[in-house]
Amino acid sequence: MAKGKKKKKGQKKIENLSKKILSILRKQPTEALNYKQIASKLQVDDANSRNQIIRKLAHLAGKKQILETDRGKFQINARRDYHEGYLDITSKKDGYVIVDGLDDDIFIPHKNLNKAFDGDFVQVYVYKRRRRNNEGEITKVIERKKTTFVGVLQMQKNFGFVEVKSGKMYTDIFVPKNKTMKAEDNTVVLVEVEDWPDDADSPFGKVIEILGKPGEHETVMQSILVENGLPHDFPKEVEEFADQIDTSIQEGEIKKRRDMRETLTFTIDPKDAKDFDDALSFKILENGNYEVGIHIADISHYLQPGTILDEEAYERATSIYLVDRVVPMLPEVLSNNACSLRPHEEKYTFSAVFEINKKAEVVNQWFGRTVTYSDARFAYEEAQHIIETKTGDIPSDISITDKMYSTSPAIVEAVLTLDSLAKKMRAKRMSSGAISFDKVEVKFNLNEENEPVGVYFKTSKDANKLIEEFMLLANKKVSEFIGKKQPKKTFVYRCHDEPNDEKLASLQNIVSQFGHSLNLKDKKGINTSLNRLLKDVQGQKEQNLVDTLTIRTMSKAYYSTNNIGHYGLAFDYYSHFTSPIRRYPDVMVHRLLQTYLDGQESASQEEYEDKSAHCSDMENFATSAERDSIKYMQVKFMKDHENEQFLGIISGVTEWGIYIEIEQNKCEGMVRLRDIKEDHFDFDQEQYAIVGRNTLKTYQLGDEVYVTVKKADLEKRHLDFNLIGSKTEVEM
Repeated sequence: MAKGKKKKKGQKKIENLSKKILSILRKQPTEALNYKQIASKLQVDDANSRNQIIRKLAHLAGKKQILETDRGKFQINARRDYHEGYLDITSKKDGYVIVDGLDDDIFIPHKNLNKAFDGDFVQVYVYKRRRRNNEGEITKVIERKKTTFVGVLQMQKNFGFVEVKSGKMYTDIFVPKNKTMKAEDNTVVLVEVEDWPDDADSPFGKVIEILGKPGEHETVMQSILVENGLPHDFPKEVEEFADQIDTSIQEGEIKKRRDMRETLTFTIDPKDAKDFDDALSFKILENGNYEVGIHIADISHYLQPGTILDEEAYERATSIYLVDRVVPMLPEVLSNNACSLRPHEEKYTFSAVFEINKKAEVVNQWFGRTVTYSDARFAYEEAQHIIETKTGDIPSDISITDKMYSTSPAIVEAVLTLDSLAKKMRAKRMSSGAISFDKVEVKFNLNEENEPVGVYFKTSKDANKLIEEFMLLANKKVSEFIGKKQPKKTFVYRCHDEPNDEKLASLQNIVSQFGHSLNLKDKKGINTSLNRLLKDVQGQKEQNLVDTLTIRTMSKAYYSTNNIGHYGLAFDYYSHFTSPIRRYPDVMVHRLLQTYLDGQESASQEEYEDKSAHCSDMENFATSAERDSIKYMQVKFMKDHENEQFLGIISGVTEWGIYIEIEQNKCEGMVRLRDIKEDHFDFDQEQYAIVGRNTLKTYQLGDEVYVTVKKADLEKRHLDFNLIGSKTEVEM
């Protein structure tokens, strides 16, 4: 499976070191500098930093980006024509090579791709004296990003071709008849590229999995998984291993744990949840403070290192949530049964227990293994009803038992107190600079055949935020507990860097089209104005667009043993502890926490950094698959509404068309410029608009327009719209 580029190790890593060194040498192109001079310009003087600089100088010299003109002295290679970087292919089948240290990407015309695929790590030769500043030709594919592709097999008499549907794939794949797995003509398959001979127009491959007929629901869902390099069914031997695990509660094991079975404990989850990996316990102490326990399914008790079950869980690294199914990280015997904190059952748990005062301040904490008993299970809707009405009388229309029932006064008091504490904790977090993302989630009502018959929006209410705050508290405090230890201990952190200045400036330009503004002068101003923006757009036509664009300005969160804090949450220390059923990093955190509670030595940083990088990669693949499944369902839903008229908002403007997001269901599609008949429109990049040459009519980002569905392409998961006109024109 393809993996992303691993991060460099080191406790004090100098970020973007290649780019910084090259920038220093470019500014003094006629001078040669040694590592001490470069260290001085970078304002570092410790041995670790100097060693990083020495290694990076040798690396850059080896790539001929710099020249060693004298022993230990380096100068920029002004005549350097060859570079290495990652290829990004556009929808027009041209490409750009992104090179670390170069300010501008290198444009690669389609004819010069020379058998490289999107995402490949390549060597590129840069031409001189061309119209473009950086234009080149790929001279070598150093490493393929991926060698497997999903496409439709078109059979001839003695061979076949697989037509790959990806917009970034510019060639089909030749498959000899004896390597088709006897797949029928017009079948969706997974094909592996084996070779691309010099004299061949297409690469040679073999079919390694038959997925089904084009357009069929199950075929598309399986395709989404394998396109992203993700698993689906568990191997038989893994299922058998999981089935043989003793999941009974043993007296001998209970004696090793803190027994909290007598403490009031309950779960709050989505109405349709099948696994419950976290529970809350609540007790009022004699001093008037509260004991709050965050209890997490003790996956690591059953998931032992070195077993085939652990290896499978690590490779998957995460559960995957497609629109119509969950592809779990663990077999059902664990995820839905033994490790699920189901009501009225004793379970092994790993807990963070806090003494909290009425100001929502933690005054004492304890971490360790426990045994708990869940007294009740609530859906978010039920907990929300308790919060809003302050009673335990839950009506049948929101009850998960399908009948009205009354819950105990003790549970009502617990829910209301926890809600009050959560609101105080959230207020403190916001005042510290946390960003408040309450993005509307698009959900589908599916019939028995998994056909989308309706769309609804899921929003976060007090009950959701209650659970969120206590999960955040546990994650933060566990991370602080280990992160502040001396000497330093290896741990897995959830890291989130500050947003990119250019992305923030771009967001500022876009939201100004809707009358909003940002303060980009300093960190506090940025955070305050982002929160104000997100609050101001709530309920507005542009909310989903602005929420999405704001999230995109944020850096991607990732796992690492090198802690940099979590910008979005405004935490100096943060880890994932609360969801080991669906996230492998949480399993690693449980294991490491227990190791240090037992007084053992620090684990290998190199080993856990590699594992963290793998988990980050798999998370990104899963997120991509989840988005693909949502897009497919949107297209499928709209296919039944072709030629109907919808009101939408212009959510994107490009040189080839405008994107429209339909207001009532958030489905997004494109109106191609060539399909607008009223005039010839040109793209105005500065105004985020298209302008008619003759009429000077303008369609701008944020404008409301009416459209009809021109085409819903299920295979490409793409919607094409016809533009009817602006809202003002149509409703006149």
